[in-house]
Amino acid sequence: MKPDVTAFFDAATNTISFLIKDPGGTACAVIDSVLDFDYSSGRTDTKSADQIIQHIKLNDLKLEWLLESHVHADHLSAAPYIQDEVGGKIGIGNNITLIQKTFGKVFNEGTRFRRDGSQFDKLFVEGDSLMIGQMRADVLHTPGHTPACLTYVIGDAAFVGDTLFMPDFGTARCDFPGGSSEELFNSIQKILSLPDETRIFVGHDYKAPGRNEFAWETTVGEQKARNIHVGEGKRKDAFVKMRDERDATLSMPKLIIPSLQINMRAGQMPEPDELGDIFLKVPINKI
Repeated sequence: MKPDVTAFFDAATNTISFLIKDPGGTACAVIDSVLDFDYSSGRTDTKSADQIIQHIKLNDLKLEWLLESHVHADHLSAAPYIQDEVGGKIGIGNNITLIQKTFGKVFNEGTRFRRDGSQFDKLFVEGDSLMIGQMRADVLHTPGHTPACLTYVIGDAAFVGDTLFMPDFGTARCDFPGGSSEELFNSIQKILSLPDETRIFVGHDYKAPGRNEFAWETTVGEQKARNIHVGEGKRKDAFVKMRDERDATLSMPKLIIPSLQINMRAGQMPEPDELGDIFLKVPINKI
C-alpha cells in the first residue's frame, strides 16, 4: 500500500503537518496539525489548519483520524478545531499520562485537570493498529525525545514526528523531562529496521547548512547511509555522548510554555474563568 501524502509546511514553527489519504478511497488522516499562535499578543489564528480543512473539503475527503506523534513543545495542536469542522478522532500515545502528571505539577493545574489521557479519543500503545479506509496504520512506540513519542507506519510510509530529521540535520533533542538519548537511539534503530525503501516523513525541517530548500521526505535507506548522527552504523555510546553534549547548549523552544499547556489537553485551551476569559500560566524557574 502506498498512501497519498500531502504536506503542509508552517514557516513560523518549521512544522510539517501531513494529510494521508487512502489511494483507493476518500478516507484520510491528519498528523501533527498546527494552530497559529502569536505569543507576544496572545492571539490564535487558524490559517494553517484552514488550509488542511479546505483541502479535505475540496477533494470530498472523509477525515477519520487526527493523530499526534507526541506532545509538541514548539507549536500548538489544531486537532480540536479541525475535528469540529470536519470530524475525526484524536489519538496519541498512552504515555501522554506521564506528560500530564509531570506538567500538571509544573503548571499547578490542580485537581480539575485530568491526568488520565481522557481528553483524547484514543490512546495508542506499541503494536496497536488503526484503519484509515482500507489502509492499516501500525503504531510504534519510539520514545527518547519525549516518553510519549509514536511513529505511525502506514503502508510504505513512516511518520516519525521529531524522532528523526532529514539525514543532513540528524536527530531530535532529548533534554525535555522524561527524554533520554539512550532511548532515542534504540527507537531510531527500530525505525531503521523497516525496509530500506520505506518512505520517512519528518515532523520538522530547519534547512541544514548548504541546503537551499526545506525538505521532509527521505527513506530508511538514506537515513542509514547518511544521517549525520546515526548513519553509517554509528555506535550507541558515541551517539549518547554527542546528543547529551549538544542538548546542553540548546535553548528552550519559543512556544514551549503555551504548547505544553494546550497540547497535553489534546489541543484544548484551559478552562475559562467566571468571565469566560482564558489564561495561560508562566511558571518561574520551573522549566
